[in-house]
Parts: sequence; C-alpha cells; structure tokens
Amino acid sequence: MIITKQYRCIHSASCLCTKGHLSEEVIFLVFQRLNWNPKSVATLSCVCKWFDDLAKRVLWKEFCKTRAPKMMLDLQSSGSHSVDGNWRALGKLLIYCSGCTKGGLFNSIHVPGHFVYRTRFSRTSGKSFLLPHCRTDVLYVSDPCEHLDQGEEGDIGFFRGIFKSFATSKVRKMLIKREAQLHPTEVCPYCKAKLWSMLQAKMVPASASCRLGAYEDAIEYYVCLNGHVLGICTLLPLSDSEEASDHNMQDIVAIKWKISFDGPWTCNCIYASLPLPKLI
Repeated sequence: MIITKQYRCIHSASCLCTKGHLSEEVIFLVFQRLNWNPKSVATLSCVCKWFDDLAKRVLWKEFCKTRAPKMMLDLQSSGSHSVDGNWRALGKLLIYCSGCTKGGLFNSIHVPGHFVYRTRFSRTSGKSFLLPHCRTDVLYVSDPCEHLDQGEEGDIGFFRGIFKSFATSKVRKMLIKREAQLHPTEVCPYCKAKLWSMLQAKMVPASASCRLGAYEDAIEYYVCLNGHVLGICTLLPLSDSEEASDHNMQDIVAIKWKISFDGPWTCNCIYASLPLPKLI
C-alpha cells in the first residue's frame, strides 16, 4: 500500500488540532513495543509534519540503534548526537538496496531497488575500500547484495556503506584536492545529496575487488556529501566448470564462506579445489 504524505499541519504549541493526540512519550513506548518496525515508522511519518519530525528525531534513531548497536555507538563516538545525512537516511541505508536504473549512475543495467532481509556491515571490510593513506578513516561497508544472471553483465553485486565523520575525513580532503567533479544529475538515493565518483577520482584500490570477490576492472562506487557509499561490482563465478562434482562444489562454498567471514583472501582462493573438512 502506498501512502501519500499529507503534511496538513506542523502542530505548533498554539495549534488546536494537537488536542487528543498522543504524547511523544506514549508514541515512543508504542514503537518500542513494535521493536521499531520500519514499515510502521514510515507510515507514521506520512501522517503530518509533526509525526514526520518525531520519526526523524526519535524513531529512526532508535531503529538504527536497535538494529546495529555497535555500529551506531562507533558512529557517534566522536561526540556528535546525530549522524551525517540524518537518522532516516541511515535507517534506509541499513535495510534498502538501491539497485540501479538504465541511464542512471550505473547505466548498463536495470535492477529495481528493494528491501533486504539481512545485511552485515563491517568496519574491517571498509578498510579494503580505502587507499592506504586514507585507512585511518572509518568506513562501514555491507556485504554485496547479489543479483545473479543479469544477461551479458553476469552476476552483479550492489554494496553500500557509511563513513564516520565524513566532513573531516581524509577521503573527502583527497576528493577536493583532486578536484573531483560531482555527478551532474544523480543524487544519493538515501539522503538526496550530490555524489562523487571514486572511480573517476582514481580512488578505488585493488583490495576492494578482493574483498567483494569481484573482477578488478568491474567495480565502481560513489560517495555522497554526507558520506553514504553506494557501489556495484561484477562478481567472480564460483567455478569455471558447470560439471563440478557435488564434493567440489561443497569445497568451493566452504571457501567462499571463509572469504565472507574471515577474509582477507585472494580472489584465486575461490577456484581452489583442495579437499576441506565438512562444515558442521
């Protein structure tokens, strides 16, 4: 069901239509009971400006803190009480794969955006997406959201992420120093801010493709003015042979599992066929 924002009233202190409304404290307790359900929060935001403001100030923040507590604690550890681009944008980034449209940022294919069931964000993985002299920056990056069999493009992976304190990061300073150009038309799907191309600025390290299990020359990502990252890659196949035995396929899956959780492994490890102990 699509709900259109009404924005009938801002509910100022003198506004009569606040009479009978629930207080912020009661609404907080209701959504706490709902475990900060994002669909319910989004629905409430569409009712009016007062509810939308409450959702942006309180409810999306609690949603983020509940879904990724350690990550949120780290992002706020510099003393800030908010995050770049607002909590609603961060909440959307946690649960939404933006996909791409033809003629957009990644104009070769069309993959509709969609909500994801579960995503792991990793600060350790984020180091692989930074040039060596920028690795004191903090970047959280998700595992790729896999979209298989995309015609000539093969298996496509979309990933997303967020910088901590992007305004003072070395990556931002380098982008400015290199006079990187903002994209003329496209904006961040999470906060609507302008985007820098890391590929155009020649700031995509080889370690990023290894971390993603992707072809080195088929990875591209952008960072917006608020520090949100979104990118695309062409994933390496698990096997060169379509007639691999069940035993060998089990070995390959096990190695890929090791890449996902233990990394960093080199991309060549994906093709290894050495016998491995069975996973229990």
